[in-house]
Amino acid sequence: MRAAQRGICWKLFLFSCVFLESSSQDFGGQTQFICTSVPKDMDICSATLQNSVPGEDLKTTVMQLRETVLQQKETIMNQKETIRELTSKLARCESQSGADLGDARPGGRRKEAGTKNTMGDVSRGPADTLTQLSQTLQSLKQRLENLEQFSRSNNSVQANSLKDLLQSKIDDLEKQVLSRVNSIEEGKPGLRNETEQRGRVESTLTSLHQRITDLEKGQRENRPLDKFQLTFPLRTNYMYAKVKTSLPEMYALTVCMWLKSNASPGVGTPFSYAVPGQANELVLIEWGNNPMEILINDKVAKLPFLINDGKWHHICVTWTTRDGVWEAFQDGVKRGSGENLAPYHPIKSQGLLILGQEQDTLGGGFDATQAFVGDLANFHIWDRKLSVGEIYNLATCSSKAQVGNVFAWMETSLDIYGGASKWTFEACRQLN
Repeated sequence: MRAAQRGICWKLFLFSCVFLESSSQDFGGQTQFICTSVPKDMDICSATLQNSVPGEDLKTTVMQLRETVLQQKETIMNQKETIRELTSKLARCESQSGADLGDARPGGRRKEAGTKNTMGDVSRGPADTLTQLSQTLQSLKQRLENLEQFSRSNNSVQANSLKDLLQSKIDDLEKQVLSRVNSIEEGKPGLRNETEQRGRVESTLTSLHQRITDLEKGQRENRPLDKFQLTFPLRTNYMYAKVKTSLPEMYALTVCMWLKSNASPGVGTPFSYAVPGQANELVLIEWGNNPMEILINDKVAKLPFLINDGKWHHICVTWTTRDGVWEAFQDGVKRGSGENLAPYHPIKSQGLLILGQEQDTLGGGFDATQAFVGDLANFHIWDRKLSVGEIYNLATCSSKAQVGNVFAWMETSLDIYGGASKWTFEACRQLN
């Protein structure tokens, strides 16, 4: 019996040693054996029990370590959940940022109110900016040449004095452009202040446009009120024209105009009509690398127009609320048609019609990246669908051509803002 007890106790002793060793290995500790001498006649189980305290302490330590590990694991899981939540929020922020740079609707077209560019796209490179400035300067020079001819024919001393002053300022601007070219080529650190430089150039150009516009007033006295064009030389969020009257409720429409632009990417927004509660009641826009689109009640149809070649083009779009049928004409020729464009939705009244800018809010929320760049003339709106023959007469400047019965192109019907200019234009005589 005593031999059996000793055998059992010896097995327990070995089991305890194995347990301690394995526990030590599991938790990265070093194995340590504590041995106690046992008299020959002493019971081994009693000796083992007397010396079991260190094992109990170690077991307690192991349990504490295990509890600590479980707590750390729980903490890690909570941290992972926090990371997932932050990642999700970041994704939503990036998505919202994409919407701010694109569109509230699928397809990423519009940029909602918020941080606005005042002059072009922030991603536009210095070379593109210089090209744009050069085009603006060329436009100013052309207008000055027209003023010179007017001055020579009228012997106006005041006009000549103003012309010389403006020519001097344009020369200064050309020097600034040349300086920026040299900075780009040499990689000078002055480009770090590009935003400030662009602001100064922008301000100077606005002042020039205004003074040239004042000088051109003398020409307007001798021309018909409909023989003019609007010029938007830069992508800004402050150059635009506002129609003085609102549109009536319409169940059909035709909108026609002459356009000239070589802007890229996209000519921008020739016009937008917003009403309370709907900023996209009626919009014509070519933004980014998308084709030109017409929006009615924020519903979209893509138009087959190709007009950004720097030449004058006559375009018309017709639409009827029944089945949302639309047709698109360029230079008197039908280029495309479709249906289901805001069917059975009448164009609402009591809105604001803006030329040159896309409205994100009623009468505002302009974004430079969506601004129209180029020339616009003979903008007319009818509350009916014009026939193919009537549109052809408009595109060919026929004596039978009609004017819009909802809005007709007249200088007295517009208010001009931000340096957009008006000067003489006669369709089909100044083409290309």
